[in-house]
Amino acid sequence: MLKTLSIRDIVVIERLDLSFEDGLCVLTGETGAGKSILLDSLGLALGARAERGLVRPGAERGQVTALFELAATHAVWGLLRDQGLDEGAGDGILILRRMIEADGRTRAFLNDAPIGVGLMREIGDQLVEIHGQHDDRGLLNAGGHRRLLDAFIGADDALAALRRAHGDWDAARGLVSAEQQLLQAIRADEDYLRHSLAELDKLDPVIGEEEVLSARRTLMMQGEKLRGGLGEVLNDLVSDGGADGLLRGAMRRLERMPGTGGEALDGVLTALERASIEAGEAIAQLEEMLARFAFDPREQDATEERLFALRGAARKHHCAVDDLQDLRDQYAARLSALDHSENRLRDLVAAEAKSRQNFEKAALALRQKREKTALSLDRVVNAELAPLKLDKAKFRTRIELLPEEHWTADGGERIEFEVATNPGAPFGPLMKIASGGEQSRFILALKVVLAARGSAPTLIFDEVDRGVGGAVADAVGERLAQLAGSLQVLVVTHSPQVAAAGSHHWHISKRTRKAGRGEEMITEVQALDPSARQEEIARMLAGARITDEARAAAAQLMQR
Repeated sequence: MLKTLSIRDIVVIERLDLSFEDGLCVLTGETGAGKSILLDSLGLALGARAERGLVRPGAERGQVTALFELAATHAVWGLLRDQGLDEGAGDGILILRRMIEADGRTRAFLNDAPIGVGLMREIGDQLVEIHGQHDDRGLLNAGGHRRLLDAFIGADDALAALRRAHGDWDAARGLVSAEQQLLQAIRADEDYLRHSLAELDKLDPVIGEEEVLSARRTLMMQGEKLRGGLGEVLNDLVSDGGADGLLRGAMRRLERMPGTGGEALDGVLTALERASIEAGEAIAQLEEMLARFAFDPREQDATEERLFALRGAARKHHCAVDDLQDLRDQYAARLSALDHSENRLRDLVAAEAKSRQNFEKAALALRQKREKTALSLDRVVNAELAPLKLDKAKFRTRIELLPEEHWTADGGERIEFEVATNPGAPFGPLMKIASGGEQSRFILALKVVLAARGSAPTLIFDEVDRGVGGAVADAVGERLAQLAGSLQVLVVTHSPQVAAAGSHHWHISKRTRKAGRGEEMITEVQALDPSARQEEIARMLAGARITDEARAAAAQLMQR
């Protein structure tokens, strides 16, 4: 609950420190005394929108600090744990502070750690509910009605099951979508892939083939030139008997010469024989080389054609020749994935259909529970209307089935509280159908029914008794006191009957004081003891001139 509220330099509040208790806390005062400023100040600490006009004239900045004491089981600790900000969970103390500079800039703090205003607002929504005629974030906001009905049902388990089913369905839809996109991308290139794969299969590239073919082609081109020169040399060596014939002819003549030369010619004959043998070897090697360079022109043409085909394919696919084999494997894998993806897509679609059925089953179970319990909620809320002078009004919970595109993890229906203020009048949204005073009483009736289930620990009602008096005001006071039995309730009121129902009472007043050469208005808040409470309630009954009769009537009200 809210324990303390400290305000510095906000509008007409210079310095104010308030301590609150549990039970029904009443704030009263003359119109214009500053009650709305007090609530606006608290709103700042809860993340409400800030404006530069909120800073007291002449001050550099304004500041509001709200201290809360919470049970260790309060849901806000889970929120803070997710943000890494749950240091205060041990002692149950949570402090929200908001500073606003004169130029409109603001800063937000949680237990003196800076936080964003959005997070402050989210925290504030779990700590305090402020209900009044301009309540657009509480019961008048249809966006929260489903949550309130589920709290009344006690639907935590069913809602958790529904959200799990929705998460499974959402994940399955994501897998189907991803597979469809992959399949679409493959199909878009299918013709190109199949044509390219057929070409590469026909080409059948081999890694390293280009280097081998290029070397072979170079050898054949060079061999053609060498073969011509070698042929001419060989021809010179073998034509007209050749070098070997000349050498052997010379040897025969020397051998037939008369023997005067004797042993002197042996060396010459040996040299000529050696030369003849080497000449024969040279001729044999030349013939062998000519045979080796005797390439088939068709082979050379085939080599060049193959090399041209490989390099042409590489240019077409913007890769190296040695990468063609890997590219062929990639194309084959993508086409294989096409068939696999089609099979996988069928499996994923079947799984998605099953997860959808599971969600629909869980959603139907929760919807039936909501529809059944909505009748009970309508019955108990309508029972609260007559004592609040709304006996001609009717309340109902409308459950509207939504098309599939609007289904969420919370279900497939829209839930809104509606009212009809007169017999025969059509039902409509609470915010549009009911007047300001009626709205406040409808909200009070709803909170009496719903407070024990899913309510913030602190409720604030701003002039919930507007436009009513007498027995109706008594009923409003009784229900506020009933609420305060389980929650902390703060009520700003002009009704003496409501004020008399309070456990604690503060009086808000405004006075002028000297400031420089002029005067300024400031707001003050005073906690009232029983005697002062009686005097304030008597003032509310009698007006400016308080009579003994008014004091007696006030005492009687306080004894109820």
